[in-house]
Amino acid sequence: MKFSNGCWLNREGVTTYSPAEAYDVKVKDDSVIVYAPCNNINHRGDTLGGPVITVKLSSPMEDVIRVQLYHYMGANKKSPEFEIQNQGNAVKISNDDQAVKLISGDLSVEIDKNSGWQMNFFNKDKKLTGTGFRDIAYVKTSDEGVFMREQLSLSVGELVYGLGERFTPFVKNGQVVDIWNEDGGTSTEQSYKNIPFYITNKGYGVLVNHPENVSFEVGSEKVTRVQFSVEGEYLEYFIINGPSMKKVLENYTTLTGKPALPPAWSFGLWLTTSFTTNYDEATVTSFVDGMKERDIPLHVFHFDCFWMKEFNWCDFKWDERVFPDPINMLKRLKDKGLKICVWINPYIAQASELFEEAMENGYLIKKANGDVWQWDMWQPAMGIVDFTNPKACQWFQSKLQALIDMGVDSFKTDFGERIPTDVVYYDGSNSKKMHNYYTYLYNKVVFELLEKNFGKGKATLFARSATVGGQKFPVHWGGDCSSDYESMAESLRGGLSLTLSGFGFWSHDIGGFESTSTADVYKRWAAFGLLSTHSRLHGSHSYRVPWAYDEESCEVVRFFSKLKCSLMPYIFTQANNTSHTGVPMMRAMIIEYEDDPATHYLDRQYMFGDSLLVAPVFSEDGVVSYYLPKGTWTNFITNEVVEGGVWRSEKHDYLSIPLMAKENSLIAVGSNKHKPDYDYTEDVALHLFNLKDGKAATTELLNLESQLVLSVIAKREKDIITIEVEGEHEPFSIVLRGIDKISEAEEASIDSSSLGVRVLINKNINKLTIRL
Repeated sequence: MKFSNGCWLNREGVTTYSPAEAYDVKVKDDSVIVYAPCNNINHRGDTLGGPVITVKLSSPMEDVIRVQLYHYMGANKKSPEFEIQNQGNAVKISNDDQAVKLISGDLSVEIDKNSGWQMNFFNKDKKLTGTGFRDIAYVKTSDEGVFMREQLSLSVGELVYGLGERFTPFVKNGQVVDIWNEDGGTSTEQSYKNIPFYITNKGYGVLVNHPENVSFEVGSEKVTRVQFSVEGEYLEYFIINGPSMKKVLENYTTLTGKPALPPAWSFGLWLTTSFTTNYDEATVTSFVDGMKERDIPLHVFHFDCFWMKEFNWCDFKWDERVFPDPINMLKRLKDKGLKICVWINPYIAQASELFEEAMENGYLIKKANGDVWQWDMWQPAMGIVDFTNPKACQWFQSKLQALIDMGVDSFKTDFGERIPTDVVYYDGSNSKKMHNYYTYLYNKVVFELLEKNFGKGKATLFARSATVGGQKFPVHWGGDCSSDYESMAESLRGGLSLTLSGFGFWSHDIGGFESTSTADVYKRWAAFGLLSTHSRLHGSHSYRVPWAYDEESCEVVRFFSKLKCSLMPYIFTQANNTSHTGVPMMRAMIIEYEDDPATHYLDRQYMFGDSLLVAPVFSEDGVVSYYLPKGTWTNFITNEVVEGGVWRSEKHDYLSIPLMAKENSLIAVGSNKHKPDYDYTEDVALHLFNLKDGKAATTELLNLESQLVLSVIAKREKDIITIEVEGEHEPFSIVLRGIDKISEAEEASIDSSSLGVRVLINKNINKLTIRL
């Protein structure tokens, strides 16, 4: 939201009051409070009136500083609030005639006492950002109420990322971003997942701790500032230190919650009925059997909206006209080795038999006069479940429990964005704050039920909307995209922005949702989708089975499905790391290579975990341009070796894609190409790529049943490579000498600690394979 008129003037009808000096400082054991009048105090008479901004500084955890700005502290603060993990961090505080300083880890904030208003943040001695003359402001407007504003400085070359799943340009400098969840598709400035958190290439992040609308001007109103404002008398934000962008994301997700680890089966291929298509058990079975007949691994089947009767969403009952025997139907599908997902949303249509029950028990959001809030969009006369009512949560879960008891394994938690603000909640929550926060409660209720039934690490959703903390309830998908290359690219752009906002796992509709793509787009999107963390074939009014396009589409989906299954030892290790660190699996190139300026704007390629680079093809002619950072890279599919530090332009057929393994990588590959969940310690090949002299590469392998882990480390000293394995077996090591002289594809057999090991070495030590 813009308040100014150029550099010096305010917009008509706008008055701003900004701190003029740090007049009085109070130091407590764990915090600093500064009283900053909005005029210079020259004599006692200057203290008798005029706004004073109260600034409170504290730290909830190491390397994070909380800034609280108050005009009036007595304003009623209604829920909800983001769930912030306060770890009770010890801070150091110094206070003298020149400045007051609070230190948390390597992060510090310093307020100058003698040069007007200056508050700056440092990583050790390096300035990160700051706020000075007229940056903080209490704002009065003639027609829109009062606001609190902050402006944090941007330095030369500083780039801003994140703010949720945004489909606008990847670098946010120059953009206006309102944190307000909307159902706007993937081709507008609106977003399903708005996160008031940004991260910069300078190695810090900022979380504005407000569930309601936060309006950002990112180098737009003032080109050297990120401005954010909220309605009311109070503003709170956190500065989150790195200094690496990875470390910023680790600290941010420690503050707001780590992504849960999805179950291994969820990484396999999902197939849906699509949205408005006609389907029954015979249709579903034909899809499932058709995939098997074509040798295409399929792991999850999803029933979209019309598993329930039209006008009755959501009553959570199978439409008996087309699914007369749902329990046995689900059993028949599960006997084929499938997991089952069904579509839900939190809206109860008036035609649903649950509406009166919910209304009578007070389970629906109400108007101020006590009426149930209803409207006719999406479902006629629908109401919305009030998740601030604990009994409504239990009631909603009981309906889902009946489906779980039938054999349902997961829920697609659609919608949650169109939440009204002219309503009253059971617990008195502020309706403007609840607009974005509603999705957190919605997905939490469903995810916790799944965890209760299946256990931690065994629960997954397919969610569309999100706010801060939503990363704890994976997986999220990109929403309603069109079926063309432009939407394929904007989907990736949105996903990379989301993962730069603390979300570890992300998916999208392969082939696009709206309309029907060409076979060409479908095949290119299949490669991209099956090299994403989660992979789903889904559409609107047409089926997404590959044979609906052409036979080659079957070949492409088969190839990349099997490739992903074989990569599951690597993928699941990376997923486990994500759940512990908060560093996303699908990550923008800048996260891995932030010191390489060429990566700072890249939004059409990504790192898939620590070691693999993926560059989807976005053109009919199969030509793809992508950037390889410095180092030796190997195409995982073709074994071609190339040197990085360059842009490459290549032409790829449909069974090919730039899938590049970086040097010094140890990538585990399984022998099972037909399912994602198997023993990753059995018959696994460890591919060691271009291990350089003096370097080491590591990985871990997990037995899903026993949860036992094998840790593997490979080290190279000149022409000797040593591979050490610890874990389920007695520790052992393999020593390969004179590797520079071993011919291409030569095999050697080694038996160590009663464990047979076969070693395959490719020419030029490009790829060394150890099979356990």
